Amino acid sequence: MIQVYTGKGKGKTTASLGLALRAVGAGKKVLLIQFLKEGQSSEIKAIKKYLPNFEVKNFGQKGFLSKEKLKKKDFNLAQQGFNFAQKAIQNKAYDLIILDEINVIVDLGLLKSEELMKLIKLNSPKIELILTGRSAPKKIIQAADLVSQIKEIKHYFKKGLKARKGIEY
Repeated sequence: MIQVYTGKGKGKTTASLGLALRAVGAGKKVLLIQFLKEGQSSEIKAIKKYLPNFEVKNFGQKGFLSKEKLKKKDFNLAQQGFNFAQKAIQNKAYDLIILDEINVIVDLGLLKSEELMKLIKLNSPKIELILTGRSAPKKIIQAADLVSQIKEIKHYFKKGLKARKGIEY
């Protein structure tokens, strides 16, 4: 199945990690490919320390990207991550693959939605493929088997609260 977690609310990556935890508990092998993230968050540290059937690969830098400030390195990292995802799907070594923030990569123009569609079509029926990130393209939503839109109702960041270790990262 193809699952998409999208929307402006907090919790898309967290939802995918909950599914991954369930899969690991059932003896399945999981791969998390993170775009736009450098891999220093608390959940990644816990995964690497405690979950041997859960592999993580990061293709990102510290900080946030905007369409106006994209650099060649951002395009290179996105392409490296995408190529790694293609190989992982072709190798069929994982039961669950999460492409974290892949929708944002497409929205920023670092990857074309047509390329992501080809990847979805390449996916094996034996692999659960999870796509996260805001602004999921309509084509991806239509191709998915499950789509959850995370909607922000209220967020404490708007009151000036900063991200907290162990809660947001």
